[in-house]
Amino acid sequence: MTQRQPPLFLAPMAGVTDLAYRVLARECGADFTVTEFTAASGLTRKNTYSWLKVESDPRESPFIPQIFGGITEEMVKTVEMLQDRADAIDINFGCPAPKVCKNDAGAALLRDPDRVVEMVRSCIEVAEVPITVKMRLGTGSGPNTALEICQRLEAEGVERICVHGRTLRQRYSGEADWSEIREIVDSVGIPVIANGDVTDSSSASECLEATTAHGLMIGRGAIGRPSIFYEIKRDLGWTEEEPPWGPGDEAVARYWCWNRYIELCDDIYSESRNKNLKRHAVSFTKGLEGASAMRVELHRQTDQKRLGQMVSDYLRDLIETTGIAAV
Repeated sequence: MTQRQPPLFLAPMAGVTDLAYRVLARECGADFTVTEFTAASGLTRKNTYSWLKVESDPRESPFIPQIFGGITEEMVKTVEMLQDRADAIDINFGCPAPKVCKNDAGAALLRDPDRVVEMVRSCIEVAEVPITVKMRLGTGSGPNTALEICQRLEAEGVERICVHGRTLRQRYSGEADWSEIREIVDSVGIPVIANGDVTDSSSASECLEATTAHGLMIGRGAIGRPSIFYEIKRDLGWTEEEPPWGPGDEAVARYWCWNRYIELCDDIYSESRNKNLKRHAVSFTKGLEGASAMRVELHRQTDQKRLGQMVSDYLRDLIETTGIAAV
């Protein structure tokens, strides 16, 4: 019998969570997906590339674009521009990238709780859809502001908070601090989603037990491996459904996922180029037998259809010759 389970989110990741990959993740068991984080400055200036990042598809529903910026007026305008297509809008206070933080956006704003609260309050005032937030455990310099910010954002009307268990200073190093996420869960009444170091069903179970979070967000663990969502649900007894790739091991799953991603790209992007295809090709083959030699050819390849077929042939041959995906 399938039991009620905490939802699994695909984390927003620049250069990874394009529309085709988000639809693929949903087909592989993700309950929610979020767009690549998109600059409010680009959206308000009608930048074509920025607006391509917030395209959606009925298969993705609910649609949750994530935005970031350091200027409250731009963030408010972006909420107004997006809410006719969005089911919720997520605000990013978690990105540690220097090019974002130097503009006083992303995780850099956590040093100033008043600015965070003022920005979110202003967005909620104009929003006709739920506003959610993704953040980190403070900046790592000075006092930890995360708990205070979460409590204040709940009071403002934020409907859900996702917490990555690292500080800005840590970026992606060290281990995620699940105990601090637990403190936040215990201190607020709205759903808190735990993010950080969930890479399989074992770590998913441990994270849920340690944090008592209402759900999990998976980022790096889902790069090149969207099947992780189904695998977690299967291993934890949350589903008895067969996976879309049918019976088979990780090699079969990866082969199916790659071919399905190519199908979705052809469907969604039509004749336009997918800027993330080569990056995904590298991710889907990382750590596999003979992949490093194959990737030399990948990097030389400029034709996207040929590149897609190269990876598909490589994964199929790997199944036929070794029967396993990882070495």
